[in-house]
Amino acid sequence: MIILKNPEIKQVEITDLFWSKYVKLIRDVVVCYQWEVLNDFIDLPDKSHAVKNFKIAAGLEEGEFEGFVFQDSDLAKWIEGASYILERFPNKDLENKVDEIIDIIAKAQWEDGYLNTYFTLKEKGKRWTNLEECHELYVAGHMIEAGVAYFKATEKRKLLDVVCKLADHIDQIFGEEEGKLKGYDGHPEIELALVKLYEVTNNQRYLKLAKFFVEERGKEPYFFDIEWEKRGKKEHWQGFKRLGREYLQAHLPVREQKEAVGHAVRAVYLYSGMVGVAAHTDDMELLKVCKNLYEDIIKRKMYIIGAIGSSAYGEAFTFEYDLPNDLAYAETCASVGLIFLSNNLFKTSPSSLYYDTIEKALYNTIIGAISLDGKKYFYVNPLEVNPKECEKRADHHHVKPTRQPWFACACCPPNVIRLLASLGKYIYSYSNDTIFVNLYIGSSASLPISNSNIELELISSYPFGNEVKLRLKGANNCKFKLMLRIPSWSKDYSIYLNGTPVFAKINENGYIAIEREWNDADEVKLEIITEIKKIRSNPNVRENIGKIAVTKGPIVFCAEEVDNGKNLNQIFIDENASISLKFDKEILDGVFVVEMNGYKIDSEKWGDEPYKEEAYKLIPHKIKLIPYYAWANRGIGEMSVWLNTL
Repeated sequence: MIILKNPEIKQVEITDLFWSKYVKLIRDVVVCYQWEVLNDFIDLPDKSHAVKNFKIAAGLEEGEFEGFVFQDSDLAKWIEGASYILERFPNKDLENKVDEIIDIIAKAQWEDGYLNTYFTLKEKGKRWTNLEECHELYVAGHMIEAGVAYFKATEKRKLLDVVCKLADHIDQIFGEEEGKLKGYDGHPEIELALVKLYEVTNNQRYLKLAKFFVEERGKEPYFFDIEWEKRGKKEHWQGFKRLGREYLQAHLPVREQKEAVGHAVRAVYLYSGMVGVAAHTDDMELLKVCKNLYEDIIKRKMYIIGAIGSSAYGEAFTFEYDLPNDLAYAETCASVGLIFLSNNLFKTSPSSLYYDTIEKALYNTIIGAISLDGKKYFYVNPLEVNPKECEKRADHHHVKPTRQPWFACACCPPNVIRLLASLGKYIYSYSNDTIFVNLYIGSSASLPISNSNIELELISSYPFGNEVKLRLKGANNCKFKLMLRIPSWSKDYSIYLNGTPVFAKINENGYIAIEREWNDADEVKLEIITEIKKIRSNPNVRENIGKIAVTKGPIVFCAEEVDNGKNLNQIFIDENASISLKFDKEILDGVFVVEMNGYKIDSEKWGDEPYKEEAYKLIPHKIKLIPYYAWANRGIGEMSVWLNTL
């Protein structure tokens, strides 16, 4: 089975006008802010206690465990994100911070390799007794990912040795052999982490263990029922009923699953691990299962902004085309996991489909989840907000009209760090004789192709402009295939090689292939026409009948109260009106906005009567839309992606 490579983060420098500010924000602000939060240096309503838990477990401080049972994972994800920053931007102060916390983590590890501050400090005798609820393998998975990332960034082995010792311990506890636990975690994560550990150590035991966890899930007798009986039918989460099998993706063995169900983050983490196992074991049957589950998500259960998980209850998928806008859960972590899954699938089966999804999530949900100053975050990413509903209706309490400085359950903020800090590795993919250009993000990269070191310089005006230039260096008479992605939202394109038009068709995978002997200073120019579009959703999405969303390429726009007044539900887009795109330097230090003519209900003429026979009176109204990623940066107010149309 083909497994394409992503470049290492240190091989790619992002120079893009659009994305450079996010790279700088993560590097200079967010990683430092989150370090202070994790250390409880900032006075916030929701304290982290994550670092302190490790200090107590290491015997360096006195105290008791505080936080959720999975609190360690927040710190692990921060270490992973910090590692990606260090790989691209060496920084002694940040490296010292990470080294110091790694020393503490190593001291907190048990002699047998076990590592988890909750069970070290609070329930020492109950480790591995409640995998359904207590996230032990999930936490271990995130620590393993951190260890791999820090080793690749610095070549320092201390955390890698810690997580190898942890993985060895897990291998002693779990497996098919007599006397081992034949179980798995309620929250998948260990599967994809063990694949990463295998890739960096080449230790087959880790791949075998990842495969075991994948294959064991959902088998009969049901592991979590056995575990439940053994612990006297006691729950960790007091007052909550047991998690259902679908919630845990354990309703069927994975090879029999045909529909994405349950907790959305758990689902995409599991599927990501499944793809990794399938790729490294050449398991085409398992890969096909993953593709079918992925197709179910993106065709029937994904929001236009690349978000998934429509229900606050269970943070879960519900049923096909159930995509409410104002009640959306659309957890940030779920979009992060969807990007992991899409990239893993692409590496085994290159198709523009996967990067269409990645772009939707990146340009909308991911960067929309973080404030412009980097110090506030969305956990939930709705497509429609009325602040009164958020305040007054219990079923809307999960939706916030403004980003929060932190959360008691803070999985999303460090997930944003680790994704955006590793953005460079998603721009290109390659094999020995092929380079795929997946994202048109201005950058320079150095890739080993056909026994040569090919240097690429990508200059891009995407997504608001149409022109992309790719310059090659070090390619003296080097033959390889250059694959240029044509996004599904572009119906027109043109290509020039050293100024000469190239007439090439899009292949079945959504890429244009140019195969030749390349020379130093060759230049490819690509014009990708991404017009402003009025988009409708599948008619089975009941909430969006008679409504339109406005997009340009991967960018989704939305209306905000600050530009359009109250009662956004009373605005109507004129179907025949022209739409203009312009750069407005007065909004948020400058953003592209969409302007068009429309109408608004004259609600004053209606009066205060609840019901009438007469039709609404519509008055002309100038509509202004901003990119979804920029909403909620100008105070609290209404927001809507989908607008009525006439």
